[in-house]
Amino acid sequence: MDVLLIPGFWLNAASWDRVVPALEAAGHRVRALTLPGLASLDDDRAGVGLADHVAAVVAVVDETPGPVVLVGHSGGGAIAHAVVDARPDSVARVVYVDSLPLGDGGVINDQLPVVDGEVPLPDWSVFGKEDLTDLDDRLRERFRAVAIPEPAAVASDHQVLHDPRRYDVPITVITCEYSSTTLRELMAKDHPYLAELAKVHDTTLVDLPTGHWPQFTKPAELGAAIVAALA
Repeated sequence: MDVLLIPGFWLNAASWDRVVPALEAAGHRVRALTLPGLASLDDDRAGVGLADHVAAVVAVVDETPGPVVLVGHSGGGAIAHAVVDARPDSVARVVYVDSLPLGDGGVINDQLPVVDGEVPLPDWSVFGKEDLTDLDDRLRERFRAVAIPEPAAVASDHQVLHDPRRYDVPITVITCEYSSTTLRELMAKDHPYLAELAKVHDTTLVDLPTGHWPQFTKPAELGAAIVAALA
């Protein structure tokens, strides 16, 4: 299976380096993506928006023969969902890594601090305790050393979706900060944050207890969970 790995905010293809070997060992063809503006600190991020990130992934889907699997971490999950909307017949499954499908009109996170038109990795105090579970001082230093500012518009642009066939594509949600039990309880209560997830026809929830960045804190376990989702 062709697997496309979509990073979350502040990260590029290299963030998946410790996850890729497990997928390749299972026989998958893996391509970790670097989205526009995230290749290096020197990239031009002016004018880069959510639609540009979606279009970049759609272009990779279009050049890949046969159906693909999309794996989206954090904000990359919103991008994956928009790609499914654009190419529902070309995606076999989506795996959301501590992420959820973002519905039409939603934004990924417009509350992050913007500096000169971009969103640098904030101080750790901006994040909740659950986000930072297992992210020790060594991993925090590593993360900050490789972090690249996110184009501000990617965080604040509204999601644009058109095709209800996106709900027919099966998904796996690897939930880290909150348990699958908690997510099911919130869905049962029609929580708006889970409204789009509740519309998907075939959903599997998988627990991987750790913080928001399992590719750093539990890469082996994350790789195994993705492999299991594709079995």
